[in-house]
Amino acid sequence: MKIPLSWLKEYIEIDQSPEEVGEILTRAGLEVDKVEEISPSFEGVTVAEILNVEPHPNADKLRIATVSDGNETYTVVCGAPNCRIGLITALAKIGASITDDKGKKFTIKKTKIREVESSGMLCSEKELMLGESHVGIMEFDSGFKPGTDLKSFFSDYLFEISLTPNLGHCMSAIGIAR
Repeated sequence: MKIPLSWLKEYIEIDQSPEEVGEILTRAGLEVDKVEEISPSFEGVTVAEILNVEPHPNADKLRIATVSDGNETYTVVCGAPNCRIGLITALAKIGASITDDKGKKFTIKKTKIREVESSGMLCSEKELMLGESHVGIMEFDSGFKPGTDLKSFFSDYLFEISLTPNLGHCMSAIGIAR
């Protein structure tokens, strides 16, 4: 059975490191075979807030967004229909690296899109391999603070636990948490 640490934290308060939690579970009679860190395949993507949106002078479906990561502001050309003032979203700044669904890694560079300079990319779930939606950029609630590394929200630890037939009560997150 595989269970993420974040699921256990939904039921009980855990202050120990993932390795210590694995030891505690093993001492409780559950055989923890492996503790593995899982994290998304992108680097340098931060939470940002859109401060201003203007139409692109040379393209009907593109917009010029001014976004802030809490420290600096950036001008980004975006074609997403949900790009609007006040939206908290994912910003891949210059130098960020993103791996696509085919495993190809690419680095974000400063570029000109129809004569307007873009200093990054506002990302959809699919572009960051966090979901299937690609109809617009990601939308976060107020719990996501601008400037925070987005990877920290989507990283977790996975426990691989071997269960014997007499431990049927541990076949769920609640059972493991108990």
